[in-house]
Amino acid sequence: MQYRSFGKHGINCSEIGFGAWAIGGSWGPQSETDSLAALHRALDLGCNFIDTAAGYGNGRSERIIGQVLRERAKAGKAEKIFVATKTPPAPGIWPPSPYCKADDRYSEAYVRANVAERLECLGTSKLDLLQLHTWTRAWNRNPTPFKLLRQLQSEGLIGRIGVSTPEQDQNSVIDLMRGGWVDAVQVIYNLFDQEAAAELLDVARECGVGVIVRVVFDEGALTGKFTKDTHFAPDDFRAKYFEGDRVSRVMTRVEALRQDLAGSGYTLPQAAIKWVLAHPAVSTVIPGMRNAAQAAANCAASDLPAMPEKLVERLRRHNWRRGVWYGGK
Repeated sequence: MQYRSFGKHGINCSEIGFGAWAIGGSWGPQSETDSLAALHRALDLGCNFIDTAAGYGNGRSERIIGQVLRERAKAGKAEKIFVATKTPPAPGIWPPSPYCKADDRYSEAYVRANVAERLECLGTSKLDLLQLHTWTRAWNRNPTPFKLLRQLQSEGLIGRIGVSTPEQDQNSVIDLMRGGWVDAVQVIYNLFDQEAAAELLDVARECGVGVIVRVVFDEGALTGKFTKDTHFAPDDFRAKYFEGDRVSRVMTRVEALRQDLAGSGYTLPQAAIKWVLAHPAVSTVIPGMRNAAQAAANCAASDLPAMPEKLVERLRRHNWRRGVWYGGK
């Protein structure tokens, strides 16, 4: 496993982090045995960064992570695992509309209560990194939720502060970085969605902000496991994300990618990870890991040779301006 600086914050984090949404639910059947095995395997292979959230199974993902960390501590493992979690806005429109009020969606009483839940679920007295799970550009002029998080930081409840970008307006966090409001940003960046490379990633590097990349496999499309006939159960998140003819459309793009990778020595998922890691602003990539085999395969990508610059440049042509799919058709 290779390690990188997490912005300017003196943290060496593993290039491959553990994306813990699926072990909380919403991605089809998931056994706790597999979840525990996946976490242990990733940590054994040098992964020291885990990303989770309140919304991943209503705390289930966090509780599993807390259990694993306690088991490893009891076994005498001398390791520091950096755990990032997220607080969502209070119930309402997702993502917040331009007319939502920050003090309604992230009120002090609500945030304090939610932070207390995160601490309890993880079984800790301090959160390594708390991210607001979404945002709206409308709050940038007076980002009161981050003022509150800085207060919680001064109280010793939070180590670092971050934000997970809203899918439809990722660049809304650029002003937050320049204003010094956040220590980390979590962004969508992959072979299809390359918009973050236009400005966001460079600003993060200039400001010393840690960058966590999510959706590196485009919700599974870049794992190489899909066909044009792939379907998902109604309670699987991907049933909405790949609604209608989207699987067929994606697979056409995937086949074009495979052609460019022929003879490169990379599998499709390895290329997806190494292409993202080629950007110097990226601190860690957090693919989902549902079992020990997936953990091993994802972690192994870190030790592969860096992607040659000519291939990095060639794969840029797969940038796909398809709009935002998260809301369905």
